[in-house]
Amino acid sequence: MGEILIGTCSWTDKALVSSGWYPPSRRDAEGRLRHYAEQFPVVEVDATYYAVPSMRNSLLWAERTPPGFRFDVKAFSLLTGHPTRTAALPPDLRGVGRDSGDPGLLDEVWDRFSGALRPLRQAGRLGTVLFQFPPWFTPGTRAEILLHGARKRAAQWPMAVEFRHPDWWRDDHRARTTALLKDLDVAAVAVDTAQDLPTSIPPVTPVASRELAVVRFHGRSTTWGTGSKEDRFRHTYARGELKEWLPRLTSLAAEVEQLHVLFNNCCADAAVRAAESMTRLLASHGDRRAATG
Repeated sequence: MGEILIGTCSWTDKALVSSGWYPPSRRDAEGRLRHYAEQFPVVEVDATYYAVPSMRNSLLWAERTPPGFRFDVKAFSLLTGHPTRTAALPPDLRGVGRDSGDPGLLDEVWDRFSGALRPLRQAGRLGTVLFQFPPWFTPGTRAEILLHGARKRAAQWPMAVEFRHPDWWRDDHRARTTALLKDLDVAAVAVDTAQDLPTSIPPVTPVASRELAVVRFHGRSTTWGTGSKEDRFRHTYARGELKEWLPRLTSLAAEVEQLHVLFNNCCADAAVRAAESMTRLLASHGDRRAATG
């Protein structure tokens, strides 16, 4: 039975910082991370999706967290085919422009992203690099070629993949998707979202890697896939909604070395409270492997 690590998809989200969850004496950058790491054993770094990270930040994150703590780092938007603002690129690359035809731009971004993560990997803090592909990334030959290309570039990293198009996990394609991820040696990301929407992702829990599985709880907003960021992820999980996942999580943990359970429902302190509740539920369910900080 694998270890279950529970946490949230950010420790710096503005709504969380302003919620009062952090003690008054620990609201600077160092204090927030140290406090978070005392409560939870894993966190997702979502800021790396919006800008290429720096080696300095990786060094600081490693220094401010205890052994065994894990960072799941979200891949920069350009690496997963999302629209990327010029301002999000490193200053010396902004004149290149994504559509300039320069074949070296993507190579350079990959190299810098990889180099920035090296201190986390060397310190044993890197859980996985999360590649979240956009809703228009649909199953097919072209997508599979792109996935193989991404895996080749990220060969030195642990890697997890989340699809935002529901066809990847529908009944008629699920086995092929799982086989593809196994072939790539990447972890599959399961998600919890509102169901019965055109963009709803089936709540399946595939195992594509024996080392790691990831579950991201995005909330159950009915504006999933259509509203603003705040509207899409605003949700307070009820106890019953979390309990639905207990059999799925314990089943996943039985098949992998480590399971990361991450809450992305951004509404004040809703994510940290849900993570705390899930930890208690798993403990009362008889699973003492659910780790806290």
